[in-house]
This record gives sequence, C-alpha cells and structure tokens, in this order.
Amino acid sequence: MLIKSFLDYLEHERNYSERTVTEYRTDLGQFQDFFHEEDETLEWETIDADVVRRWIIRLMDGGYTATSVNRKLSALRSFYKHLLWREVVKVNPMAKIQGPKMEKPLPYFVKETDMDRLLDETDFGEGFEACRDKVIIETFYATGVRLSELVGMNDRDVDFTTNRLKVTGKRNKQRYVPFGEELRRSLLEYVDMRNCQFCPRLTDALFVSDKGGRISKAKVGKLVKKSLSKVVSMKKRSPHVLRHSFATSMLNNHAELNVVKELLGHASLAATQIYTHTTFEELKEVYKLAHPRA
Repeated sequence: MLIKSFLDYLEHERNYSERTVTEYRTDLGQFQDFFHEEDETLEWETIDADVVRRWIIRLMDGGYTATSVNRKLSALRSFYKHLLWREVVKVNPMAKIQGPKMEKPLPYFVKETDMDRLLDETDFGEGFEACRDKVIIETFYATGVRLSELVGMNDRDVDFTTNRLKVTGKRNKQRYVPFGEELRRSLLEYVDMRNCQFCPRLTDALFVSDKGGRISKAKVGKLVKKSLSKVVSMKKRSPHVLRHSFATSMLNNHAELNVVKELLGHASLAATQIYTHTTFEELKEVYKLAHPRA
C-alpha cells in the first residue's frame, strides 16, 4: 500500500510521466523483494542503511552498471522522503547512503602512428589554406591547446626565440607552452605565406580565414574533422581529440603527470588522470619483464 500511495502521489500530484512512475514501481518492488528475501520480518519502516548497502552489492554483483544502480537509489531516496513527510518513518535509511561512482568515459585519441601518417605522409594540397590547415593540426598535437585557445591566439603570443606559446585559457588564466623545431618551421612558413596573402593585415590573429579575418571555431572544427578522416574512422574527430592525443603521447613517452597538467592548463591532477589509461600497455610490458611468473 505504501508503494501504491507514493506512485499515485507522483502521478497525480507531481505529474510524473508514466515511464518514470513505471520505473519507480519496478525499482521499489525489486528492493522490497530483496529485503523480504533477506528477512521476511523486515518492513519499510524497519529498514536500515546496512540493508540498502547489501542491496547495492547484490545489484553490482548482478552486473548492473553504476548508472542503473544510482537510478534505483534515486527512486528509493524519493520514496523515503515521501515516507518522512507522511511521518510513516522517523529515520531515513538513505541519509548516509552513497551510490557507486559513475565511470568516466575514456577520451578519444589518435595513436602516434596515425598522427605520423597524417603529418608526414598525407597530402594537404597546395597554397595558403592547405598550409594553414596542416599547421593548425600540428599546433593542436604539439601543444595540447584547446580550440578556444588556438582561435584566440595572436602573433604576439608566439615567441620564436624561445619556442613557446602564451596561451590564454579558462577564466583568462595564462600559461606558457613550449614547442619544438618542427612546429617552429611550420609556423614560420605559414606566417610568411599568410603575410603575402593578406597585405595589409586585417587582424592580429595568428590563424586567419581564407578572407583574412580571425578564423572561427566552426571552421577549425570542420578542417580538423576533415583532416583526421584521412587516417582514422572513429566517430569523434574534433580538436579536443587532438588535445587528448597530445596528453596521451606525452604520458606514453614518460612525461610526469604534473608536467602534463601544467601544459594542459588543468586546475587539478584529477582532470589529467583520465589520460593515464593508455600507459597500462607499458605497465604490462614492465610486468612481463620483471615478474617471475609473468
């Protein structure tokens, strides 16, 4: 009766959708079956947090994802809030319950071999636009900058003497990112070609459109997608994929996590640690060499 009363409340007073009400009915019924199986004397009024925790374990062992488990716990939380409001229970067993952590999806990235094929073997064509498109790809991959950071760069942000970029990131926080001789040569070639193409200059922007103004985010997104399509078939082919590729390559080539954090402009290490998944292959190789039973 308690479940039916709650569902009627959701449907008629809170105007919840039929689908949501059905899901809540299933989730609450599933939990009720569980605690009656554990102890047939248990009722909604006598449930404690330990019973809920055991249910979470049962669900996870049964193959439910963290997303599904948290959805079921959400139904249970709403139900107990309702019971408290009706003064059916005096203590909410859900008060100290934390659901399983949601798994973050691994970032898309392009393998180093595929990036080498793109930059060393792919024909980008001739002329200013072809040169610009290739150097934009190089800049993303060599520095790990964000799309907004690249589009916002001006000529004065590039120091060819020390080989570093001044990058303005989120909340206008500035950082310096080094680059190598290969990108230096590409940038100088591009700048010479651009200055010949557009004289006088229409903007201080480093990267410009085919009409000479600051290049747009949409244009950069399209050219990156087109370029990456030449070497990979994965669904996501965006500038952020190149940022992921930069970070992954750095870590796979023994860069310290703290260093990569600074280069990417992350506020904390937690944001950078999503890239460490690719170093597992390296760990396996070390394990094979070091462990006597590997």
